[in-house]
Amino acid sequence: MKLTFSPASPFARKVRIAAIELGLIDKIELVPASVAPGQANDEYSKISPLKKLPVLILDHGDVILDSYVIVEYLNEIGGGRLIPGYGPRRWKLKTDHSLINGMLDSMLLCRYEKMVRPQGSLWQAWYDDHWNRAWAGMARFENRPDVLDGSSFDIAQIGLVCVLGYADFRFADSGWRKAYPKLDAFYQKMLERPSVKISAPPAA
Repeated sequence: MKLTFSPASPFARKVRIAAIELGLIDKIELVPASVAPGQANDEYSKISPLKKLPVLILDHGDVILDSYVIVEYLNEIGGGRLIPGYGPRRWKLKTDHSLINGMLDSMLLCRYEKMVRPQGSLWQAWYDDHWNRAWAGMARFENRPDVLDGSSFDIAQIGLVCVLGYADFRFADSGWRKAYPKLDAFYQKMLERPSVKISAPPAA
């Protein structure tokens, strides 16, 4: 299998963490890819018209996307417990993950707005709205001891790790650690896991 990725992508990090936890990382070839708003990448568009990272390319050529579906696939073939197969906990985790993915989407849009938008064209209200979505999501998880205990390490906890790691990486001056000390403690604890430490983004 091949996984398109960037070390900076929190979505690709999610898949890498899952693959390590499931013992599948050695069966996956990591293929660096670069995608950015406003920049054509015709070759990558042939793999995924959405031009997003990551994409999992199976040995027979089929393509699986997005990051959640890839993790679900790896969880199935690896016999893992990152995503329950049925029952109330499955739907709770999927809902938590949807919130987390939305937070990552908003953070990525904030990043693009500040770094890619032509100078003088910044839409501050739009930026603030998206940042507030991510910030409010952090507030929600600050009060979720069932997620923050870290005992089961499921798809929601993996996703939250990626949110907080991306906040450190791209929004280091946001003050999230001071605002959300329980999230800070959770992330510090999760950094003890090899999968989390190995997949950490590079220094900004």
